[in-house]
Amino acid sequence: MFTGLIQQVGSIIATRRTPGGLVLSLSRPDSFDDLELGESIAVNGACLTVTSHTGSRFEVDVSSETVARTTFARCTVGSAVNLERAMRPTDRLGGHMVTGHVDCVAGVTSVERKGEFVKFGFSLPPAYSRYAVEKGSISVDGISLTIASCNGGGFLVSVIPLTLSSTTMEKYRVGDEVNIETDIIAKYVEKLLAGSKTQDGGEGTEVTMLDKLKDHGFLR
Repeated sequence: MFTGLIQQVGSIIATRRTPGGLVLSLSRPDSFDDLELGESIAVNGACLTVTSHTGSRFEVDVSSETVARTTFARCTVGSAVNLERAMRPTDRLGGHMVTGHVDCVAGVTSVERKGEFVKFGFSLPPAYSRYAVEKGSISVDGISLTIASCNGGGFLVSVIPLTLSSTTMEKYRVGDEVNIETDIIAKYVEKLLAGSKTQDGGEGTEVTMLDKLKDHGFLR
């Protein structure tokens, strides 16, 4: 579990294709000197496992499923990446609950500077646009951001100077692709409201969450 508050920006040193996916070699920030084998780390928002590490670099495996849902399929040596180590129970949850399970890739549709702030527009595939809501949370390349507004199949965020300077967002240009993780709470609510099967004398009867709420007097 992560917070979406980026700790360091690293870079891709090498990539290696494997039958099951991809191996990434990444630069190891000085502040990650206690990195451990098997540790989970978010790389551009994707939760990956540290498989080896030395003084200056570490490696992570990327499964075929993760490659298919992220920008790693097109990553190149030298590319900057956002890094966040897994949160501890005693950490402040300054962003929002980020699982590191990337849903999809989105495109940067606009970059508009407003003084020291920058407003970014992003597209979303139709299957995921319903999870984006005004003032809701979303993870973009692992960065916890608040949605300023939604427009059709996309959304806008307004980014403060500190976030720009401490993440890869400062380099975003129209047409770039980013990893997106939508709010996990929305997915659970959607599934609950979709209904569940209950056994009733041998045949399943579909009872939706709305029906249950009405039966217990919460809705009229």
